[in-house]
Amino acid sequence: MKYLLYILLIFGFLFSCNSAKSIDNTSDNENIHVTKNDTVSIANNDLEYELIIIEPGYNIWLETRARPIGYYEQDFLETRNKQYVDAWNERVLHPLNYPSGLYDSQIYYDKTVDYGYEVNYKLYNYFIYFQLTYKQQLTSYIPRI
Repeated sequence: MKYLLYILLIFGFLFSCNSAKSIDNTSDNENIHVTKNDTVSIANNDLEYELIIIEPGYNIWLETRARPIGYYEQDFLETRNKQYVDAWNERVLHPLNYPSGLYDSQIYYDKTVDYGYEVNYKLYNYFIYFQLTYKQQLTSYIPRI
């Protein structure tokens, strides 16, 4: 089962040269694909980014236990995500100090890009899910639902 965790998270954010472009959160350019193996893929063709979360049980947890969409403000989500991404990447760079297999790949999250509400919401909730499931604390904030 630890090997499933090895494929825990693949985040890829590819940035366009036009980073100042605003995004309409309700546009048709954003596609969500969910497969049977609990893979969530969110892509936006305008910004040329893709967020992929591969985690058994995350989709069900997101639907049943996470706060509903709209509960948090986007500014709150962005601020927390910046802190969680920094802590995550720090752990990736120092693998001997943390449990093996949990922090395999870095998360590329550009703090100057507006990824929209949905990406920030799902990324934030993934961090909460991860901390609660694997009993890890990424920052000084105690993870809660």
